[in-house]
Amino acid sequence: MIERDVQDGAGSPPRLLTIREVANILRVHARTVYRMVQDGVLDAIRVGTQWRIPESALHDYISTGWKQWKPDPAKQRAGERERQHPLPLNDQTSPHRKEPT
Repeated sequence: MIERDVQDGAGSPPRLLTIREVANILRVHARTVYRMVQDGVLDAIRVGTQWRIPESALHDYISTGWKQWKPDPAKQRAGERERQHPLPLNDQTSPHRKEPT
């Protein structure tokens, strides 16, 4: 058996979370977490055929997400305008316009 000089929790193995546990914490689908691991967005290690995410990696991901995310109201408004389409209510060339009889 390997003996360790453990003081104040130093040297203890990191707590490892499963994909499903991380998905539950982040309230996303497990496939989303798997993609994050595959894309390198979330640090993880492979144990056999399964992935494990160190709890510290999840904390780092969450803390950097809070620092990096800043809403941009101008982009939000521009995106809303792009989705709006003019309605052909008064358009004389509209194919849906009925001719008066």
